[in-house]
Amino acid sequence: MLGAAAPLLRPQRRARPERPAGGGRPPPREQRAQAAAVGARSSAAAPEERRRRRVAPLAAAPPAEAGEEPLLRGIFEIGKRSCDVVLSARRLRWSPILPESPTGDSRMVLQAQEEIIEMKDIFSVKLKRRRFVGQKKGGTLLGITIFKCLNKEENKLTDCAIHLNNLSEDHCHAWFRHLKEILNGFQNRPKSLKVFVNPSSHKREATHVYYEQVAPLFKLADIKTDVTVTEYEGHALSVLKECELQAFDGVVCVGGDGSVSEVAHGLLLKAQIDAGKDTDYIPTPVRAPVPLGVIPAGTTNILAHTLYGIKHAVTATLHIVMGHIQPVDVCTFSTPSKLLRFGFSAMFGFGAKTLALAEKHRWMPSSQRKDFAFIKALADLKPEECELSFLPLQIPQEDSHENDKLNNGSMALIVVQNTSRTEFIKHLKRYASVKNQFNFPFVETYTVQEVKVQPRLKSGLDAKENTYLNAASAEGNYPWNIDGDLMEEASQVHVRVHPQLIHLYGVNTDDLESSQATCNCI
Repeated sequence: MLGAAAPLLRPQRRARPERPAGGGRPPPREQRAQAAAVGARSSAAAPEERRRRRVAPLAAAPPAEAGEEPLLRGIFEIGKRSCDVVLSARRLRWSPILPESPTGDSRMVLQAQEEIIEMKDIFSVKLKRRRFVGQKKGGTLLGITIFKCLNKEENKLTDCAIHLNNLSEDHCHAWFRHLKEILNGFQNRPKSLKVFVNPSSHKREATHVYYEQVAPLFKLADIKTDVTVTEYEGHALSVLKECELQAFDGVVCVGGDGSVSEVAHGLLLKAQIDAGKDTDYIPTPVRAPVPLGVIPAGTTNILAHTLYGIKHAVTATLHIVMGHIQPVDVCTFSTPSKLLRFGFSAMFGFGAKTLALAEKHRWMPSSQRKDFAFIKALADLKPEECELSFLPLQIPQEDSHENDKLNNGSMALIVVQNTSRTEFIKHLKRYASVKNQFNFPFVETYTVQEVKVQPRLKSGLDAKENTYLNAASAEGNYPWNIDGDLMEEASQVHVRVHPQLIHLYGVNTDDLESSQATCNCI
C-alpha cells in the first residue's frame, strides 16, 4: 500500500559473549561461533541497509475528519518533485516525498509544507497529452491538469493550472474519473448556456471580449453554448420569447446595462408567458426559471460592478462557471393599463431628459453625444412638475444596514427637490462617492416598496424653452430612463419591487471588498 509506514532496518552490532558474574569461564565454542555468524550477516547487510535508508518512507495519512475519507492516494510529479497526493470529496492535498536525513535519524527529516486545494475551487480537469502538430486526438499521456479559480486582490478572479504528471494510463484514468465525478456533483454549475452578445456595445468591444476572454473559459469548463449576436434593439427580447429555456441552465448577456436590462426583461416576460399570466397586468409575477449572467462590455456596467465588485470579464465568467448565484429583487414599471417593463433601476427628471437628448442626437459619436446631452440638459435645468406618492418600508434601526442588499424586498427612493444649478452640480459631483452622497438639504431619501409618479401636464409651454419636450415625442410624453433605456409615457407610472424575482450569477455583496449596492433605486 502506497504511503504505509515501513520499519527502518539498521545494522546490528557484533554480539559479545557474556561473561558470567564474578569472572567465570567464556561460553562454549558453539555459542561463540553462532554469535560470530550473526555478526557476519549483519556486516554484510550493512551496505544494503544504507542504500535503503536514503529515501524516507511515505508518511501515513493522518486520521480523516468527517467527510474527509481518502478516495485515492498515489504518486504524481508536481513542479518537478515527486509528491504523495491524496484525494477526498472535499480536498486535494499533496506533499513532496523527501529523502531521509544522512544520519539515519527519521526525526531529522525536514517536513515540507503540505499544499491543499479545496475541490469547490476547481472548475475543470483534463487529461494532459503530448501531440504532434496538427494532431487533434490521441497522443502520449503525460498526466492530469487541474484548473483552479484563484481569488486575487480587489474582488478579481483568475484561473490557474496545476499539472499532476504520471505516465501510467490506468493510474491517470482512475484519478480523472474520480475528479470528474466530484466536480459534476456541485450544484448550480451550468452545463449549457444561452448567450447574447451585443456587438454595438462600448466601442464594439463585446464580440472581442466574448470570443477572446469568455468563450475559452466556457469551453475549458465543458459548457455548451448557443450564441446569438444581436442585430437590432429588441432582438434579444424577440429571441427569448420563442426560446425553449428548459434546454439551458442559464442565460448570459455580454454588453452594458442596457443590454442586460433587455435580456432580464425578456427572461422574466418569457416566464410570465409560460405561466399563462396576463402580460398587461402582473401584480405577482413568477420567478425567472434560470439564472442570468452578466459579462461587462458596455459603456455603463453598474449592475456588473454591483455583482462582482469590479468590471472584469474574466471575473464575471468565472463566477458563472463556478455557479455562484444570488437572488436579486426586480421592479415592474407599469401604467394603469399595461406593463412597461421589468427593470432594476430608473430615473425620472434630469437623468431621463439627458438620455432623451442623447437618443435624439445618435448621429453624433457616442462620447460626444453623451457630453452634449449632459451639458444641454444642465443648461436648461428646470424642476419637474409631478405628484409623487410612495409606500414606505419600516426597517428596524438594528437592521438599517440590510437596506444595502439587493434582495431585501425594498428599493431606495431619492428625491432631489428644486434648487439652484450650482447646488445641483455639487450634488452630481458627490453622487458617485461613497460618503455623504445625499447630505444636502434639498435631497431626501426613503426606503420604499412602491412608488407612483404622476406628471403634471403643463399648459401654454413654449417648446423652445423646454428642451426635453423637443427630445420627447410630439404627444408630450415624459421620458423615463430605465436601466439606461429610454421609455416615454404620458400617464402615471407605478413602480413596485418584487423580492428575489431573478437569480444572477455573482456573489453576495457582503462578501465583496468595498462593495456598494447601486441597484433598485429610482
